[in-house]
Amino acid sequence: MPAIKQVDVIHVSLPTRREHKWTGLTEPIGGYILVRMHSDDGIIGWGEAPALKDWGGDYGRYFGESPGTTKFVVEKYLTPAVIGSEVGNIADLHQRMDASIKGYPYAKAAMDIAAYDLAGRTLGVPVWQLLGGRVRDRVPVTHSIGLLDIDLAVEECRRVVDEGIKTIKIKVGVDPDRDVEIVSRVRMAVGDAIDICVDANCGYATPRDAVRIIKKMEHFRLKYAEQPVEGIDRLAEVTRALETPVMADESAWYARDVLEIFEKRAADIVSIYTTKPGGLYNALEVAGAARAAKFLCNVNGSVETGVGNLANIHLAAAAVPVTLSCVVPVSMPAEAQNGNVGGIYYIDDLIVEPFVLDDGCIALPEGPGFGIDVDEAKIEKYRDTSLE
Repeated sequence: MPAIKQVDVIHVSLPTRREHKWTGLTEPIGGYILVRMHSDDGIIGWGEAPALKDWGGDYGRYFGESPGTTKFVVEKYLTPAVIGSEVGNIADLHQRMDASIKGYPYAKAAMDIAAYDLAGRTLGVPVWQLLGGRVRDRVPVTHSIGLLDIDLAVEECRRVVDEGIKTIKIKVGVDPDRDVEIVSRVRMAVGDAIDICVDANCGYATPRDAVRIIKKMEHFRLKYAEQPVEGIDRLAEVTRALETPVMADESAWYARDVLEIFEKRAADIVSIYTTKPGGLYNALEVAGAARAAKFLCNVNGSVETGVGNLANIHLAAAAVPVTLSCVVPVSMPAEAQNGNVGGIYYIDDLIVEPFVLDDGCIALPEGPGFGIDVDEAKIEKYRDTSLE
């Protein structure tokens, strides 16, 4: 097999379709780091780090990463460590990265994702095959509503349901009265056949507050309540008090977190990311722990561009416990959007072909690597030089 020869780091900023915020977020989405990984036989793989400085797990235990810190870590430490690693030897890649610097899972995820794409393109197989095979070839999409004006949120929910979306996630956690009102109005707008879930991003101050507020929402039939409070022990208090299933997100980064959540009966559902554990290689370990614990799971993310979102789709296809609708974008370049809004958070994207959305589900790409090529002209168009 060829070896990794070169890694390029590119900072991009994609324009958003509308503001997308959640509790605790202080910077806009879309300003992310791309990794272009070359082998010595001329093949290229792409990865992405949707780095967010406000995103770091319970009590900041895993800390945040900005585009600047990610760029520095990849260039200074990770790239020298992986040069010469055999293409497709993902275990060796991670050992080299972990020996070079502790932590920084998003930076490592960008390298891991690029390495999987490179391996798939070298071998002529899709990444899902490298992940052990696929258990599904369609990934249902949950459309996320940020902290929007309620009237705008309700109108967007109507539109995405008309486009075939069957699950809606509403960001809450700032104003209890608003939280209950928006869930009530969205339910009236979309009817009883659509699943609605809420995500507080640790926004409720105490477990008692979370229980009191979510119980008011339960009348409107919640699919689940995601991370109402910070901390596994506090999450367990909420889980014990609610009929609505509780999802762990900020509390669940690595497999060891899933084991602790299981031991403390702190949640009913675990959200799996490609990025929080440091890439697809470790995400499969998280999925394995969740499967052993009999957790229901989805794949969630940080509103990636099409580059990183391709990794989400392949993970969702391969991870056995991911039976719930996934909170992932429907990545489409501008020329393919045609006024759609379901799952679309950017007015353009960095891939040459759009994702195929059918009846609220993304079809799994079939080509080698992640199955859709990157549009390098778009990458140049949206290159952000502020870190250079």
